Amino acid sequence: MNDLIELWQVVQSPQMLWQIAAIALCLGLAALATWLFERRVAKAAPQYQSRAARLGAGSARRLAFPLVASLLLFSAGLLLRALQHRSELLGFAITLLVALAVIRLVVYALRQAFAPSGWLAAFERFVAVTVWAIVALYVVGILPEVVDWMEQVVIPIGKQKLSLWQILHALLTVLMTVVAALWIGGVIEARLARTRDVDASLRLVLVRLSKALLVAVAILVSLPLVGLDLTTLSVFGGALGVGLGFGLQKIASNYVSGFILLLDHSIRPGNMVKLDQHAGEVTEMTTRYTVLRGLNGVEAIVPNDVLISSVVQNQTFTNPKVRHALQLQVGYGSDVEQAMRILEAAAQDHPRVLTDPPPRAFLESFADSGLNLELGFWIADPQEGTLGIRSDVNLAVWRAFKAAGIEIPYPQREVRLLGPGPEKNIAPG
Repeated sequence: MNDLIELWQVVQSPQMLWQIAAIALCLGLAALATWLFERRVAKAAPQYQSRAARLGAGSARRLAFPLVASLLLFSAGLLLRALQHRSELLGFAITLLVALAVIRLVVYALRQAFAPSGWLAAFERFVAVTVWAIVALYVVGILPEVVDWMEQVVIPIGKQKLSLWQILHALLTVLMTVVAALWIGGVIEARLARTRDVDASLRLVLVRLSKALLVAVAILVSLPLVGLDLTTLSVFGGALGVGLGFGLQKIASNYVSGFILLLDHSIRPGNMVKLDQHAGEVTEMTTRYTVLRGLNGVEAIVPNDVLISSVVQNQTFTNPKVRHALQLQVGYGSDVEQAMRILEAAAQDHPRVLTDPPPRAFLESFADSGLNLELGFWIADPQEGTLGIRSDVNLAVWRAFKAAGIEIPYPQREVRLLGPGPEKNIAPG
């Protein structure tokens, strides 16, 4: 409180204008210098290849304004004291700017500890400003008065009455414990990512479960620390149960199905699966949905409960080898054995066709217009598509058949008229 009284006396003094002008000038120069610095950093950003260089550039951008402004204000304070002017207001400003620099650096470091898509990346500026505002109230000396006022504001919650300060204190405590829990979860995720002996699906399950458990434990531990009774959450628990029973059962089913899929390994990232009209490679699996990337590049987001309750064709479940068959027809006058050898040779010459088992040609049936042949061959990379290899083999067969004079017939129909022909009208002589 003494600091606030001293600051108020400084504001009322005739020398206030000099200090305010000095602060405004220094902040303006610092803003201009920071803008120029950020432009230079933005131009040089594509050259930053290493993670350390990117972290250094991000830290420098966050520290540029408060540090430059602090240095300018310190120099202005020396100048004012040399001119026999007071500089208490500049001292308060320097303290707040140094606190801003430290807070922005700490929040940026916490952001890097989480995933790039984490919530802290989106709310970094809000978190930094909120913490700095609390520190500013403490430095100025009015934080105790603000706390006393919030303690007098009582909000009834059920049978318990909570003050505004208790609620804010609880939110801050829960936020800190949840941040610590998420950080520990990130450490566990990084450690599991380096473990090659554990299956990828099992790693994902362990990461999800560990984060959910850590967050739940953090909330259950932090609420009693601020004097909140956990029985007040019974209403919320009952509402959640009713919501799961009426409107959220589909979401709950998706999450349970996701854990089942991740644990039983029936579908894994990299598998080629077909589900009704959707087919493609499994590129991502979460606890709620699975992403299928088709051969045309289109991605389908399939809810996990659909994969559990439907018949799924997994072409690479136990073995990535897949057999493909080509049917064609040759004329009855063609050399069938030569045609079969040509089919097998056309498939053997393709680099994607496996030699074990080797391609085989079969005489399937006798049709109306010719002999039906089938060429079967195996590939080990169905995720690369099958239309290209079928086209290559068909072209090779077409060229070889033309060179060997083997006919590929087209449908023919022979019509015969039976019975006496139409009578001719003979004119009388």
